[in-house]
Amino acid sequence: MLDDNPLHFDGTRYFNPPSWRPDETGPVRTRGQRFRNILKWQLSLRPRWPDALPPQTPHTLTAPAPGECLATFIGHATVLLQFGRQGREPLRIITDPVFSERCSPFRSFGPKRVRSPGIPLDALPPIDLILVSHCHYDHMDFPTLRVLAEKNDALCISLPGNRRHLEKTGLARIVELDWWAETEAEGARLTATPALHGSARTPFDQNKALWGGFMIEAEGKKVFFAGDTAWGGHFAAIHRRWETMDLAILPIGAYEPRNFMRRVHMNPEEAVMAFDTLKPAHAMAIHFGTFQLTDEAILEPGARLKIALQDRQPLFKALENGETVALSSPSSSR
Repeated sequence: MLDDNPLHFDGTRYFNPPSWRPDETGPVRTRGQRFRNILKWQLSLRPRWPDALPPQTPHTLTAPAPGECLATFIGHATVLLQFGRQGREPLRIITDPVFSERCSPFRSFGPKRVRSPGIPLDALPPIDLILVSHCHYDHMDFPTLRVLAEKNDALCISLPGNRRHLEKTGLARIVELDWWAETEAEGARLTATPALHGSARTPFDQNKALWGGFMIEAEGKKVFFAGDTAWGGHFAAIHRRWETMDLAILPIGAYEPRNFMRRVHMNPEEAVMAFDTLKPAHAMAIHFGTFQLTDEAILEPGARLKIALQDRQPLFKALENGETVALSSPSSSR
């Protein structure tokens, strides 16, 4: 059996364990070669998404009943999780909250939102816990985090190296968890899980902060948020620790051109492989249809997901922004 906790830090930078990487094809490229390939791709004539899409069906946010979990897809990797509690306000957790018009260090340049958030930022209920998977701009959005910091005293949970970024937002309570480390907060257990990805906010801090996902165990439910990740052996390691889960939140977009995006992002077929490995009762797709980060067509990830799922389609859905999955039964395997 492969090591479930291989080395992923060399004392200066974090890295993806080679033992979790699927078999590579083609020549091995150096970091400089990869950078040149990415720069050449970004400067090339690339397919463009429309500037905006027709409005989607408006959705109303509701509160969960005791023992129920509501998972609302807000857009990109932002999901609002509400766990109903007897005689108390629901526990509310938000993942990678990004409500800005652009996921960029610049206000007028960089990937622009083509779908509005399914729930407006000012309509969010009070948030108890904020989960931030890594420091890329489409996952760690300073303007959104500043608003959340001002609204209520939410605890922010991320991975090592991200505190120095998050402190700039005014968040007063920040916890960093390495892979497999856990903490308890608001009656929930949260465990940082591995991912195959990378990090940077400038040209000078590449992989100085760790990336990952989270397992959330609250009110009898298990919800797995994969963060941003490529396909790899870490999914089997996660399944060995949690043989059952109620919901897996899995990325399906930003995968073309495949020759280098496969190292950091799953395509829909690989997301189905992750689904089959994890064996959740239900799954929700994220990381598609909001910001154009790569070359695939805007509607392609959802269409390919349906084809790849075949008869399993009802269990793994690509929702509209604002749509909700309700989990009312205790954890059980499919």
